[in-house]
Amino acid sequence: MGSNSSRISDLPKNEYLKKLSGTESVSENDPFWNQLLSFSFPAPTSSSELKLLEEATISVCKALVENNPRTGNLGALIKVFLSRTKELKLSAECQNHIFIWQTHNALFIICCLLKVFICEMSDEELQLHFTYEEKSPGSFGSDSEDLLEELLCCLMQLITDIPLLDITYEISVEAISTMVVFLSCQLFHKEILRQSISHKYLMQGPCLPYTSKLVKTLLYNFIRQEKPPPPGAHIYPQQSDGGGLLYGLASGVATGLWTVFTLGGVGSKAAASPELSSPLANQSLLLLLVLANLTDAPDAPNPYRQAIMSFKNTQDSSPFPSSIPHAFQINFNSLYTALCEQQTSDQATLLLYTLLHQNSNVRTYMLARTDMENLVLPILEILYHVEERNSHHVYMALIILLILTEDDGFNRSIHEVMLKNITWYSERVLTEISLGSLLILVVIRTIQYNMTRTRDKYLHTNCLAALANMSAQFRSLHQYAAQRIISLFSLLSKKHNKVLEQATQSLRGSLSSDDVPLPDYAQDLNVIEEVIRMMLEIINSCLTNSLHHNPNLVYALLYKRDLFEQFRTHPSFQDIMQNIDLVITFFSSRLLQAGAELSVERVLEIIKQGVVALPKDRLKKFPELKFKYVEEEQPEEFFIPYVWSLVYNSAVGLYWNPQDVQLFTMDSD
Repeated sequence: MGSNSSRISDLPKNEYLKKLSGTESVSENDPFWNQLLSFSFPAPTSSSELKLLEEATISVCKALVENNPRTGNLGALIKVFLSRTKELKLSAECQNHIFIWQTHNALFIICCLLKVFICEMSDEELQLHFTYEEKSPGSFGSDSEDLLEELLCCLMQLITDIPLLDITYEISVEAISTMVVFLSCQLFHKEILRQSISHKYLMQGPCLPYTSKLVKTLLYNFIRQEKPPPPGAHIYPQQSDGGGLLYGLASGVATGLWTVFTLGGVGSKAAASPELSSPLANQSLLLLLVLANLTDAPDAPNPYRQAIMSFKNTQDSSPFPSSIPHAFQINFNSLYTALCEQQTSDQATLLLYTLLHQNSNVRTYMLARTDMENLVLPILEILYHVEERNSHHVYMALIILLILTEDDGFNRSIHEVMLKNITWYSERVLTEISLGSLLILVVIRTIQYNMTRTRDKYLHTNCLAALANMSAQFRSLHQYAAQRIISLFSLLSKKHNKVLEQATQSLRGSLSSDDVPLPDYAQDLNVIEEVIRMMLEIINSCLTNSLHHNPNLVYALLYKRDLFEQFRTHPSFQDIMQNIDLVITFFSSRLLQAGAELSVERVLEIIKQGVVALPKDRLKKFPELKFKYVEEEQPEEFFIPYVWSLVYNSAVGLYWNPQDVQLFTMDSD
């Protein structure tokens, strides 16, 4: 681009870019490269400007696509970059700003070109562009190097080995972005790629030994949430004459450079604040999720997933089994703190899910924490604001709760943690409530929202499974939580009666008309009865296992006892109603004996006394309610499009044309 470029609109006419993409070969030793890499133009500060950058350079990129097989200029540029990275660590230590700036510019151009090449061509064509080797006249064959493999290994080294300083922050972000771009071939295929150029280079060969170090570095980048250099910190030298070395793009920290890294594609919603605070952390997390969700290679499992599944706490001194490859250690306390603080973003919630589900060391550590409220409260807040979140984020939050509730220790401890003044819960002022009761309230609210809006059976099932897992350990339920349990049952009961009435009327109507197709009320009735039975089992589980701990639930049952009358003789609920009916009858009798006009306090006192008198052997025992989260048979069909939608909409500082994206449908407006 050279020192003469000052505006995006000038780029198609830029003499250096024309030479790079032209028909003449440029040697990697040509002084041209120093001129090309001393470029500057105002940094894009919006997605529309990113689109302008793409459109301004597309002609240059396409010319290079056409001419590069003959000139090898892309290979020469990569070799220039590779030779410079060998001195990058020393340059950082010596504060060689100019050298680092130009090396960054080389990588920036490579990243822009690579994005177009990947979008425009097949894996085979791409490899041809990266294996060009100039032959002198009369020579027969040569040992052509695979520059793409060298580039990837170099990027891994740069990410893992270069110290993070003010002057290296930007090139670290660019290196991670370039790796994301390399993996972006998935975006341009509707089907999930199970064998691709990504598998070839990242799961075997020279890149493989960097697996654990790369995953560890990306995790620590997420943990540390390092912010970019502050505005006004002039990292690169500035010349007042406007000629020669300009610093606008590379050192434009004060002119909005970092906003480039926090913009999604056109039509995407604004990035969340955690992404704005640390482009490096956000980029690292996105790359980590992309790597973790690569499908296994035909002959080898995904090594990045293996690394994520097996890493241990730095305080764990036990040796790694020899059967576990790519193992490493990381500070679990720092990881836990970062996960608690960053749950407002989809990608942080997806990372938490991945670690809880796949890494038993992390799961065991988290369940042993005595401050679980720091993790659970942000997850509950995601569910509480369900109408503001996308469905995938809600699913991830809900599955995290389901995984946590598989542990009996967690289910007991959440009722011992008392919270005060939950400001985001607006339905009712909660001056003091246990974490367990709040969890119940939020899950029930999610069920009710789903019943009236989305009507997603999968969401219902997981909500009820989490409640069922907790039910045997319900302790000292808040009166409002107890009321909401019964209110949900009341809502289900009304819905059941409505569907039953519709089915009856439909059946009558069918007798007079043979031509009108009948709605499938039988299926609707079956679904609602399944949910009702599940709710009855949850109530029953609490009564049989912890009746003496939950006077508020008994109170709510007695207050709404008429609700249960119709289900006593129903064949689908008769068995599970025995205990509930027994409890209602027993305590109703004691209240009658106590007389009329009883205060709430007096009723609760009678219930607490009655719990001691109720013979436990009269309550029928049922199998313990336990539901375990099981991933779908082909989870990649869900997770890979989800991860790439996050990349597309997030802080990559790159623009993908919505018309080119095939993996999912994007709004191009």
